[in-house]
Order: sequence, then C-alpha cells, then structure tokens
Amino acid sequence: MEENPGIKPRSLRDTSAQYIKGVGPRRARLLERLGIRTIEDLLFYIPWRYEDRKNLRNISNLSIGNHETLLAEVVSADIITTPRKKMKILEIVVTDGSGFLKCKWFNQPYLGKYFRKGQKVILSGVVKGYPDTNRFRPALGPDFGLSALSSGPEMENPDFENLDNEDGFIHTSRIIPIYRATEGFTPKQLRTLIFSTITQYSPLIKDYMPEDIIIRNQLVPLKKAVKEVHFPEEFSDINVLNQGLSPVHRRLIFDEFFLLELGLAMMKKKEEAEAGISFKRESALVDKFLKTLHFELTNAQIRVFDHIRQDMTRTVSMNWLIHGDVGCGKTVIAVLSMLMAVDSGYQACLMAPTEILAEQHFINMKRMLDGFGLDIILVTSSTKKQPMDMISGGKAQIIIGTHSLIQEQMKFKNLGLAVIDEQHKFGVVQRANLRRKGFNPDILIMTATPIPRTLALTLYGDLDISVIDELPAGRRPVQTKVFFPSQKDRAYSLIHEELSKGRQVYIVYPLIEGSEKLDLKCAVEGAEALRKIFPGKKIGLVHGRVRQDEREKIMSSFKAGDIDMLAATTVIEVGVDVPNASLMLIVHAERFGLAQLHQLRGRIGRGGYESHCLLMAYPPFGEDAKRRLKAMTSTNDGFKIAEQDLDIRGPGEFFGTRQSGIPELRIANLIRDIGILESARNEAFALTGEDPVLKKYPLLRDTLYTKWRGRLELIKS
Repeated sequence: MEENPGIKPRSLRDTSAQYIKGVGPRRARLLERLGIRTIEDLLFYIPWRYEDRKNLRNISNLSIGNHETLLAEVVSADIITTPRKKMKILEIVVTDGSGFLKCKWFNQPYLGKYFRKGQKVILSGVVKGYPDTNRFRPALGPDFGLSALSSGPEMENPDFENLDNEDGFIHTSRIIPIYRATEGFTPKQLRTLIFSTITQYSPLIKDYMPEDIIIRNQLVPLKKAVKEVHFPEEFSDINVLNQGLSPVHRRLIFDEFFLLELGLAMMKKKEEAEAGISFKRESALVDKFLKTLHFELTNAQIRVFDHIRQDMTRTVSMNWLIHGDVGCGKTVIAVLSMLMAVDSGYQACLMAPTEILAEQHFINMKRMLDGFGLDIILVTSSTKKQPMDMISGGKAQIIIGTHSLIQEQMKFKNLGLAVIDEQHKFGVVQRANLRRKGFNPDILIMTATPIPRTLALTLYGDLDISVIDELPAGRRPVQTKVFFPSQKDRAYSLIHEELSKGRQVYIVYPLIEGSEKLDLKCAVEGAEALRKIFPGKKIGLVHGRVRQDEREKIMSSFKAGDIDMLAATTVIEVGVDVPNASLMLIVHAERFGLAQLHQLRGRIGRGGYESHCLLMAYPPFGEDAKRRLKAMTSTNDGFKIAEQDLDIRGPGEFFGTRQSGIPELRIANLIRDIGILESARNEAFALTGEDPVLKKYPLLRDTLYTKWRGRLELIKS
C-alpha cells in the first residue's frame, strides 16, 4: 500500500477532509456536522455498531423482519414509474436456485447500470413480505411469471455489491461498520469514504505511545487498531465488537483516557511547581465562627476542613474539591476556609453559576457572619452599582458573584482564596481565569452533586478531592412516591395532614407563568389555585422574576413559619434551610433532571420529622423519565443517584464535559471502561513524574497539545 506523497504524517490532523478524493467543499460541510474536519478526524470516526454480513442465507430460508445477506443472480432489472407521483423505482428480481427475491430502490434509477441479467450480486437488507408467502419453492421454476412475486419477500434499498468488485467487499459478505450519518451523507457513503481513506492514509499513522506503556498494557499497535476498528478481520466476534470490548477498541479507549489524564497530570505538575500563599493556621475568625454555630460539625466536616486547613498553610497553591450529598454541610467548610484567608489579610471570593444562587450565598453568608464586622459584597451583571472601588481597594473582604468575577474589569487587591460553587457549570478555563485575578490564590471547589468516581478521575483529575460522606445528626430518609393526575386528591390529603401537624410545604413548578407552547402547570397560576384549595392557609410565591429583596423577605417569612405553603420554581433548589418543612410536591416531575429532583428533595427532611416528596408526573413520558422517577423512589443516596444519572444521560450531558474545557470522549465509556481509565491514569501520572514536559516524547507531546487544542495552560518547555 503506497503512502500519499502529498501528505506528511503530522499533517493528517491539520489537513481538511475536503482534500480527500471524492469529498470536496460541499461534502466537507456535511462531514463537519459529524465533527469531522480533518483526515485524522475521519480515520478516528469510530463505528457506533457492527452488522455481521458474513453468513450467506438461501432465499428459501430468509426470515421476514430479519436483516439477511445472500448471494444471488439477477433475473431481471426494470425501471418502473408510478402513475400518480411519477416516482421512478428500480426493481430487480434475483434467484439463487432455492427461490426468488424482489429488490426495490426508490428514486435511484441510476443504480440500474449496476445490474444486468446473469450478474452475480451480494445483497444485504431487511426482509419484508408476508409470513404465509415468505418461502418460494424452486419447483416454481424461473418461468412461473414474475407477477407471482407481488406478495413475496422483498428488500427495500438493500446494500449490494457485485462479485467483480475490484476493491473487495466493503458493504456485504463481512462484518461491516455502521456509522452515525447525517442528511446528505448516508452510512453506506461514509463506509465507502472511510474505507478509501484508510487505504490511502493509514500508512501515515505514527504510534505516539511510549513503547514500554504499550508492552505493559498489552496494547494493539495504533495503526492496526484504526484499521480493525473499522473493518474487522482478526478481531471479528460481533458481540464483543458491539460491546466495545475488542482489543482494538481497548487500544483506542486507552489512548483517549491517557491523553486526557496526561493533560490533567501536566496541569497539576504546573500548579504544584508555582509558589502560592501560606495562610496562618490559627485563626480567631474561624474560632469565633465555630462558637456561633448552633450545631456540632460532623466527623466528615472536621476531617475535610483539617485537610483544607493543612493545605492552605503550605507554600504551594491549593486545588481542592469537596463534594457530598445534599445538606452535608459544604457551605460551612467554604465559610471556614474563607475566614482563614481573611484573617491572614487576604480577600476571598465565591463564584456561583447563576445570579439566584449567588444571591442566596450572599444572604446566607451575611446571616452567618452577622456581627463579625466584615465587608461582604455581592457582584452580578444586574448589580446596579458595581462596588469595584471597594474590591480593588481591598475594603471588601468577601466577594460573592457570578461570571462577573472573571470579567476583565474586575480587579482584586489581594485575592487569596477563590471558592467555586457547582464547578460542573463552569470549566477549567473559567477556573484558570479566576486564578489570574490574584497571585496564585488557593482554589476550593464545592458541588452539591455527588460525583461518580469515574468523573472525578476525568473532570477533576488535577485536583485533590474530599468527600463529605456523612449527613448531620437527625436527618431521616425522605419517603418518595410517584403520583399521577388521577391521584391528585390523595396528594392534597397528604398535604392537609402535614399542615394540620403544624408543618410547612413546598410546591415546585417547572415554569413561572403559563406558556402557549408548553402545556405545563406554572407557579403563578398554581399559587392562585392553592389559595382556593387550602383556604385559610398562607401561600407564598417565589420565582426568578421576583426582586432580590422581595425574594429574601418571602424566604425569611417561610423560614420563620409565617407562610404555610411556598409555591416556587427551582429557585429554592439550594440555599434555604427550613427544618419545619416536611413535604414537597414537585409538579410535572417527569420534566426535571434526576440531579435537580434530588437537589429539590434535599430541601425537606431537615428537622427530624418524617418527610415526604411527592412526584406528580403527567403521562405520556419517555423511558428516561421513567428511569429518573424510579431512581428517586428507590434511594435517597446522592451517590447512587449520581451513578444512575450518569448512566441515563452520559458523561457529556451529565457534567457538561463538552463545555468543561477537557477533550471530549468519543469512544470511551466512563461506566464500562473504569478499569482502562485507572490504568491510563496511572501511566499518565507516572510518565509526568519522570518527564514533566515530555521532552523524550515529542510526538506524544505534539499529539497531546492537538488533543487539548489550547484549552489548558499546559506547561511550556
């Protein structure tokens, strides 16, 4: 196989796919829809499944509804024009001596040139017809009249290949790859294009993986893996291939994880090599705050804060992630850490993904630190007077904000600690931008979404991680049950029972106001209905359009017990702690994400009372919604919820990895391939320990930078 003289090995990843023979500008635009821009992208565009077309069947043994492959001879080939729509249909009849089969192609009359009487062809497709006429006895003979086939077995638009095909069989008579296609580019056309691309360019593939890693992990050579993953020869077990468990899949999965973990390892090495701030271990503010708490810290909180306190006293920058279930007390840890920074003469900030969440953090922090004499400031895009002078002059000690904190105009005097809440809604780029706002400030990330171990190793592979795996004393599991509209009276009865006990209730809606496009219940109309259903009860209404000061007033009234029922949208997802709230009704629960449902449920069950979460679901809804509702009723464990959420949504959507700044995983499966991930991670971190900037491996280094495409500030030589 000759190499293409015009393409060099390193330019496979830089040369546009439009320069491949048969592509051109128009088809290149179609390929871009599939994320294919370069020759390398096409070589690594992995099939999403495989079909076994090796086993040829006799026509007499074809089964209706099955995908079958057969070898036959063309008896006739005709172009038929339908009388009404003037559609041109290519019809051929083939026989293999055991029976006859009709094949049709719609609006593709040009295919007629490929079929002539006596031509031997291999056909592959789904068999259609009627069960009582799906067998044709050879006794009928070739002269029985083709009209007898009108109710017999047929194939519509089957794949075909002539036996005199000089390029060998691509679409039939083998295990064939099936690709995700796009309008204007069929799976068969993609298969043809990828076959020719592999034939022409695979000799230029260079293996960048260090030889000792290949040997130690028993990896298939890269060039062989690319060829075999598309057109299997040696590794041809169809079930193993379709499960992504073949040796060639394992090699490509290992490479994805290895390049991901290598980038994270280099990021971590870079940060560890830079000088940071050493904060005072002893803090009067920390001691004072601990004395004001009306509860004891859990053992898990004490353990995690001890780790953070120790890390903050070191002379290198801290990069720490804390995560745990809803209500485990992460915010308290963040406040303790921020007070350590302030007590050492530095500013601390907290960045939240939404204005509502930032406002709630601001309200809670003002309440928790009342009497401490600290200047705490809220900065969002809608803040009327941005207190820039207080921040840049150092008067503001604790700054709460949204993305506004990383804008160019935001200047800190001496930022020492940056806390990032719900990191998965930001990304590594935003984290790096926030770090630039000070002299290598410590970074503390917290999330109320428990992180499956696989995602922790990928998204946060460059961080130290602590889990708060203990809930405060007295927390009882929330009883969760699905209700349907026909059971609405039963749900209202349960609400009456809780209100009669002096408890309080949340009613959560998916929308603020009604929509003509979406037939969903809304908070505004819901609050009005509740006032009629529960006369004499005080009903509050809170949502994202309510002014901040008014929202704060309503939430304070609810917390004080002056409001019996709170109709709300997901603004109450985090932040508010009302121990007396013992029931939550989530309307249109089928519309909410699993993590969001779990977060909402975490608002109740905080007072030691038996609590109930009612999921009002409105059919019809899909399988994913059914799985979410089942997960909610089967467990209160946030880590189990997170694992199931990952399984339902996949990693890209689960934690926004497409926006996180890390390379997208195109073939690896974080649930299936955890073993490969751990091996690849160990190898990546060991390699950077020996060669932090990959001086010995220039091809690997070049591949790594291309994979990350400048999204990380990797260490430069």
